[in-house]
Amino acid sequence: MKNLKQNLFDLTGQVAIITGGTGLLGKQHAEAIAGAGGIPVLADISLNGNLPAKSEWNERFGKSACAIQVDITQPKSVRALLAEVLDRYDRVDILINNAANNPKMENKPGAEFSRLEFFPLTQWESDLAVGLTGSFLCSQIIGSEMARRKKGVIINVASDLALIAPDQRLYRRDGLPEEHQPVKPITYSIVKTGLIGLTRYLATYWADCGVRVNAISPGGVYNGQPDEFVHKLNNLIPLGRMARLNEYQGAILFLCSDASSYMTGANLIVDGGRSCW
Repeated sequence: MKNLKQNLFDLTGQVAIITGGTGLLGKQHAEAIAGAGGIPVLADISLNGNLPAKSEWNERFGKSACAIQVDITQPKSVRALLAEVLDRYDRVDILINNAANNPKMENKPGAEFSRLEFFPLTQWESDLAVGLTGSFLCSQIIGSEMARRKKGVIINVASDLALIAPDQRLYRRDGLPEEHQPVKPITYSIVKTGLIGLTRYLATYWADCGVRVNAISPGGVYNGQPDEFVHKLNNLIPLGRMARLNEYQGAILFLCSDASSYMTGANLIVDGGRSCW
């Protein structure tokens, strides 16, 4: 049984491209891949200041891991990313579409721009370009390489807010008139819901090419948010708390590995039960 478990979750030698790889959860996904023997490629538009020192890098991600700068909204840049990965490793096995714009409204004074009535078209276009167009382009270009090789895994990182509407009471600030109260922007829900649709489409489109495609819908991660916000959010979650920073690693590893070999087109909800209420 021990060998069976080890084999199911083994990613030895497999190469995983993680978009938004230097972000908060991107680095956690990379740790999960490396911990199972895989080789994470941290792909991000910005690398400066977001990467650990070499000694910590080796411990967290392994000596074979690398970071590559990419603009996932530009096909030419995504093709260059794939070419560099194939040149380095001669393979790509896993794509995690993790990159997204995600403004932290609870920390933004004067965030009335987030309200639907005032939401800028430029912000709408930017959020969809990164979260949806970027995921489409990476899936189209990198997923096509997987389909050509008849094997691969794509994971789209959605959200509990792909399943439920944001509770805007979480972001209210005392003393502000209604028209100036910050809210979770509309684009976040649109992007994350769209990723689940992209998941179902790709899962059926490439089913006969050995490419499995699933989504994960995580809940909020505790990362030093204001106590008032955390208290209000905890009351909306049956488990009574936000996720710990490393608490999605098991789910990511499961979806990347043969442990989920008969799973495609699914959305794995890991939100402490919030979407049940």
